[in-house]
Amino acid sequence: MGWADDSGCILSRMAIETRDVAASRIVRLRHGKANAIDVELFEALMAVLEEAANDGCRALVLTGSNRIFSAGVDLRRVLREGEGYLRRFVPMIGEGLQALFSFPRPVVAALNGHAVAGGCIMACACDRRIAAAGDATVGVPELRVGVPYPSTALEILRFVVGDRRLEEVVYAAGTNRLEAARDLGLVDEIVPPEELLDRAVAVAERMAAVAPETFALTKSQIRRPVLDRLAAGAADADREVERIWRLASTREAIRAYVDATL
Repeated sequence: MGWADDSGCILSRMAIETRDVAASRIVRLRHGKANAIDVELFEALMAVLEEAANDGCRALVLTGSNRIFSAGVDLRRVLREGEGYLRRFVPMIGEGLQALFSFPRPVVAALNGHAVAGGCIMACACDRRIAAAGDATVGVPELRVGVPYPSTALEILRFVVGDRRLEEVVYAAGTNRLEAARDLGLVDEIVPPEELLDRAVAVAERMAAVAPETFALTKSQIRRPVLDRLAAGAADADREVERIWRLASTREAIRAYVDATL
């Protein structure tokens, strides 16, 4: 598949690069070595979503760079910048994930590599998840890190794996090889790496063939219970999430995880 659109137009931001292919827009995370999630990445992502909602883009394909989709929250930055940063960042997790989850047009995640923690949940916020075959892992080790889930993240995970498997996935606090991730519902399809973007665009375009207003309404109806639960109780829960993220004991747990794994 060619990366140039008809005009050869490339949109670049510090954290994200976009290219149009046919009626779809490839949204590629290019943020450091691991596409770690931070304030700037979510700001760039929300700007891309807003722009796409206001122009002729019919569908999005969200992917990463190198061999990583996203390794999740930039924990080193959390340790380095502390409480002031967390007061900005923790609320933005919910805002950014909800913007992606609620985007009214089709969004397909093309998992070019590891999708871990917040990276996995970003993928779960999309309509479909297609992974490149290989040794990538997908999963949510948040409890092993020692941090609670913002409400939006937990509800998106519930939406994808269902109530029956939510505790299994969350309490296991691990990552999974692709076949196991597919069995859990975290991945929908595994394809050869050289076919990943072609397949993701094809799936996105198939969904985009539905009349836009019809697709948007249907997607909204399907996802409405999640958004209703968030509207009913997320604010109170997330104040407690932010408080726990800012505890000295949580910082020590994060530091121990970083020292052991990163």
